[in-house]
Amino acid sequence: MPKKIPMRQCLGCREMKQKRELIRVVRSPEGEVLLDSRGKKPGRGAYVCPDADCLKRAVKSKALSRAFGVDIPPEIMEELSSQINSEDNDQPLTPKS
Repeated sequence: MPKKIPMRQCLGCREMKQKRELIRVVRSPEGEVLLDSRGKKPGRGAYVCPDADCLKRAVKSKALSRAFGVDIPPEIMEELSSQINSEDNDQPLTPKS
């Protein structure tokens, strides 16, 4: 019997994909929004494809804000976009001063 593969839905394209193919965005218990490359950080998680178009759709439909129950500032969304395009997906998403 084959091992069950966990599936998650992308907030942008709304397609079900394997969990390891998606990027997990987390709202930690402290309220900090960050990327979770390993899928182990505590907090509320939402998944997005590693594709800029999926992120744009998720932002336009405010799917991330709904998933986390808070408004996400534009500075954090810009940081999320730049981190999705980079290899370092484990840094907190805080606006740079």
